[in-house]
Amino acid sequence: MKLGKYLLSAFGALIIYSSLNSQVTSVGMAVKFLSEKIGSNEYRVLKSRNNDLALLDSIYQLSLTYFDDDISESLLALTFTTLPYNEIPVVIPLLRIKLDVPLVSVAEPGFSLKNENLPGSLFYDTPEHELKDKDKLAHFFGSAFLAYNSRLFDLTEIIAIFVEDFEETFYVQSSVDLRDIRTDHLGNMFGKALKKNKKVMPSEFFILYPLIYFRYNL
Repeated sequence: MKLGKYLLSAFGALIIYSSLNSQVTSVGMAVKFLSEKIGSNEYRVLKSRNNDLALLDSIYQLSLTYFDDDISESLLALTFTTLPYNEIPVVIPLLRIKLDVPLVSVAEPGFSLKNENLPGSLFYDTPEHELKDKDKLAHFFGSAFLAYNSRLFDLTEIIAIFVEDFEETFYVQSSVDLRDIRTDHLGNMFGKALKKNKKVMPSEFFILYPLIYFRYNL
């Protein structure tokens, strides 16, 4: 059973990689542009004058402008841009081989400057450590991208669970993170709402987090 679980996770990862492979060049260029803008002094000043939810909307609008209001491309690029990591440690099950898998990101020092300016105080229970909730942004935009592009049936919740299972199976983290799954649900709601109203903003869904929290803690 465990072997089947490993193979399913690996197969799922291969499908996701293959679906993005044709867009790697355009995504890479967008990630570089967005990362440099977010890491700029302009955004440092913007961050000092606005709360993090307002800054989040600004970053989303920046991506929309770059892609001439193409929502799908904007969400995909932000998924990679907002990752606070430029590689992930993966341990191949059974073989116990550890690999550091590189992610699409901008080179240093732009990567660190971007991370510093990313909004992180997003929820009422945001932790006090330096990273705060910056690691939730990619979950949100990735789920929104999937929901926005789902046509026949909704894969968002299935893939959200797959990602958590993949992380646990390949030792990226030790257990499923419910806060990640709650954020995935917010992204799912955002992506679906964009189909009906292209003017909605990310902040409108982050303020719904308490409702998602209590749903999962009944």
